[in-house]
Order: sequence, then structure tokens, then C-alpha cells
Amino acid sequence: MVRRLISFIFLSFTFFNSFAQPGGKAFQFLDVTNSARVAALGGKAPSIFDDDLNLPFHNPALLNNQMHNHLVLNYVDYFAGINYGYVSYARTYESIGNFAAGIHYLNYGKFQGADETGALTHTFRAADYALNIMYSRKIDSLFQVGVNFKPIYSDLESYNSFALAFDAGIVYHNPSLMFTSALIFRNIGIQIDKYYSGGDREPLPFDIQLGISQRLKYAPFSFYIVADHLEKWDLSYQTEEDKENEYNELTGEKIEKKKFEVFGDNLMRHITVGTELSIGKNIIVGLGYNYRRRQEMKVDTKTSMVGFSWGISIRISKFRISYGRPSYHLAGGSNHFSLSMNLDEFYKKF
Repeated sequence: MVRRLISFIFLSFTFFNSFAQPGGKAFQFLDVTNSARVAALGGKAPSIFDDDLNLPFHNPALLNNQMHNHLVLNYVDYFAGINYGYVSYARTYESIGNFAAGIHYLNYGKFQGADETGALTHTFRAADYALNIMYSRKIDSLFQVGVNFKPIYSDLESYNSFALAFDAGIVYHNPSLMFTSALIFRNIGIQIDKYYSGGDREPLPFDIQLGISQRLKYAPFSFYIVADHLEKWDLSYQTEEDKENEYNELTGEKIEKKKFEVFGDNLMRHITVGTELSIGKNIIVGLGYNYRRRQEMKVDTKTSMVGFSWGISIRISKFRISYGRPSYHLAGGSNHFSLSMNLDEFYKKF
């Protein structure tokens, strides 16, 4: 059965690679990170296997029985008055599998409308919403699979759109080796209702990710490596200034980059790395680095800490409170807040 499943995944990879476009035009909010812990690790987490209910948002195969009756609440203070969040709850039924449901939203704020002459009209709001319905189960002692079905609704003034998408993932978790690897296909779907009649259907931000996690046996460290957008090799982005700098100012000839330099840059644009330090049982400190974010958002004259991220998680009584801060630009970063709890610690099981 495991061989058939692995064969299916690789066939799926070949199929989706034929049409997938990373960073699609619609529903980009599906890629933002809710969890403070994941934000601290660079924004990607398809292969962390523990009892954190925020993790199945990134890979539904991570949903497991340790999350039974857990509840998570997330809030993110983003940029320019934008905020977003996520709430999720999970239950396990031994004979069936693991289930979870969550709501993911992004609120763009309040806007003042105006007509073509500049005269003020009405005020309006804009927001995106996605319902997450997840299921996972073990297929043997080491492998687990999961799916996440996502109805998506976008409300931008008088323009509305509806889409259906799903995530499908597989996880290999070996507790004796403290090692986990995972493969996830995210945002497979289609825009059903377009924003306006006569428009083209816009692609969703499809993404194939591969991740590995390793915890050290004799030290309180865990290490994470994620490769994203495996469906496309070249993720580079050029500004007009970058294009101008490709040519020698004196001769006008194009400056050819070394093949190894180009290869290394393309490779690293797929990579996000992170590490966690556990201080006792109640404190976790996380650090992360996202190379592509740094290359796309930095200012060459002052790169600062763009692309780096950090966070801390503290358990107080029955609650785990987390804070994460990724640095996006010299203008600052976003503030991520997470609250998680096991409801069984409050009430008897129901």
C-alpha cells in the first residue's frame, strides 16, 4: 500500500507540474502564515510532528491524535491596518481517524470610495475567507496521510469570487530517530465564480513543498529545512533596476553571471531553514531564515535583518502563548500572536 501511495504522489507531481503557476493571481492570502511558531521559523512548516494544532494548516498529514480536543486562536497584526487570523479545533475517533476544522480570514480594512472625478462616494471593506476541513489517518506505523478541503470566498467592495481548493500531504515520522519528512501539495483547485463577468479564471497559488525535521538526542535543539515551489525551478524576480544593471554602463554589453552563481541563487530561493531551542518543558525559542524573502524585499544599501525571523513560546498554566516576528523590510515586520490549549485539561472528555 505504501508503494502504491508513493507512486501516486510522484505521478501527481508530474501532472501538476505541467500547468501549475506559483504565486497565482488570486487568493494569495492562502499562503500567509497564521502561527506565531511557524512565522518564527521562516513561514514554512510541512514536517513538524507534535501536538501543535497550527501545523495541519501547513500540511494536513500532520494532524494526529495528540491534538484531540485542542483549540488554537491566532491573530496577526500585519501592515497598513491589515490584520488576519485563524481558529481551529480538532477531534480524534480511533476507528476512523483525525478531524479538524478551522476558519482563516484576512481583513484588508476600511476604504473610502471615490468616482472617476474624485468625488467621495461610500466607504467599504475588503476581506478574504477560507474554511479548512481536515482529515488524516495512519497507513502504517511510520506513514500518515491527510487532506484539507478549502472553500474560499473573497469580498472586495462590489467584486466577489468563490473558489474550491484542497491540500494533500504525506508524512514519514520515525520517533526512534527523532526524524520527520513530508511532502505536501497545497492549494490544488479552481476559481469557480470570477470577480467580474467576462474575466478570465485566475490560478490559485499552487505550491509543492518538501520538508525534513531532525531533533537532536542529547541536546535541546530541533532543525528544519523546507524546499517550496518544487513545481518551478526559476523563482527569481527582476525589477527594472535589476534589468538595467545587467549591462555594462561603458560598453553596453550584457554582464554574464557565472553558472554556479545562478544555480546557487535559484536553489536557495526554494529554501527556508529554522531551528528551535527548548528551555525546559515550558519555553521554546525559534529562529528562521527565508532566503527568497530577503532577496525580494531587501534594500541593497541597507539589508538589515530582512528575511530573518524569531519567536518565543511559553506555557503558562493550561495555556501556551506564542509570539513570532518575521522581518519583511526596513519598514518593519509583522506581529504574530498564538494561543493554544487542550480543552481536556479544563473539562472532562465529551
